Amino acid sequence: MSSLRVGAIGGGQLARMMTPPAIHLGLEFKVFAESEGSSAALAATQVGDYNLVEVVADFAKTVDVITFDHEHVPLAVLENLEASGVSVQPPSKALAFAQNKLHMRQRLSLLGLPMPAWSEIKTAEELDAFIAQQNGVAILKTPIGGYDGKGVRVVRASADASDWLQNIENFGGSLLAEEKVDFVRELAQLSARSTNAEFAAWPLVETQQVDGVCSVVIAPAPRSTGALLERTSEIAKTIADGLGVTGVLAVEMFEARDGRILINELAMRPHNSGHFTIEGSVTSQFEQHLRAVLGLPLGSTAMREDYAVMVNLLGVDENNTFVEHFDKAMARHKAAKLHTYGKAARRGRKMGHVTVVSDSLDFALAEAKGAAAVLLQGI
Repeated sequence: MSSLRVGAIGGGQLARMMTPPAIHLGLEFKVFAESEGSSAALAATQVGDYNLVEVVADFAKTVDVITFDHEHVPLAVLENLEASGVSVQPPSKALAFAQNKLHMRQRLSLLGLPMPAWSEIKTAEELDAFIAQQNGVAILKTPIGGYDGKGVRVVRASADASDWLQNIENFGGSLLAEEKVDFVRELAQLSARSTNAEFAAWPLVETQQVDGVCSVVIAPAPRSTGALLERTSEIAKTIADGLGVTGVLAVEMFEARDGRILINELAMRPHNSGHFTIEGSVTSQFEQHLRAVLGLPLGSTAMREDYAVMVNLLGVDENNTFVEHFDKAMARHKAAKLHTYGKAARRGRKMGHVTVVSDSLDFALAEAKGAAAVLLQGI
């Protein structure tokens, strides 16, 4: 196999973590970064504005396939690349649903997939009517631009969203109202689909959130029956096939108190819920994504040990980058694998993560949380 060239748009930590497997696979890996000094600076071969068609088109000429660190590249830019014969993976027709939550709900409804009750909202009256149907409380989302808890509100009256309603054209002319699910836990099903339509799924994971941001991932999700695992994998496959996704797909879900499994969000790229796969799986999500977008055979998604626990390192202030405490964490928690994203410190920012794999879930949780605490406190 001659050396294949992959270009990732976006210089964040996901592109950074694609770099080692790209090297191992003998790929020529390039990154189109938004700014100098990005997380993926080691692989960044171009810095520019991904909103500019001509600039992205020039980058695309240097690679065989374009993929992504995030879903924010304008569809018009991607459609222009595709029209000129560039391989864009996942394609614009799939990314359209990741970029707009309302369009995603509409498409998944046509596929007959399980979701919270939802409604397109254009007026205060429509929102109040939906809230009344939901026993006085609902979740309201901006269809575009929201992530990690941003663009999401709990509303009990349209007055709670008056600013959004007054500026609704900034969100494409509509808002998305959803049922406030009474859930037992949050889950994520990670999978990959290649350009040849080969499909592979990792074990279902449980995710734990703090202030709308993922804090802990447990793989596989505890207390998961065979029927649940089969169901969530089938949901992911239906979405991947139905939307034409290529590469890694993350389906975030709720396990409702009444037993329903409901789709919450989608991501068409490597995802925070899959970082455990670097040490925890035979094939990491980053290697699998590269295989998938190039049409190479997919790797095994089997676990290397019974359990893997990943704890995010979220910024606490503008000084602690966690790296200065790596030696202490390494000394005290030798089973922990430490990852840094090379970012400037900022409160709440994803700065890195810790992973522990073990045949004991209790040990993996304690070791990962213990290492994270040392990095956080420096003591």
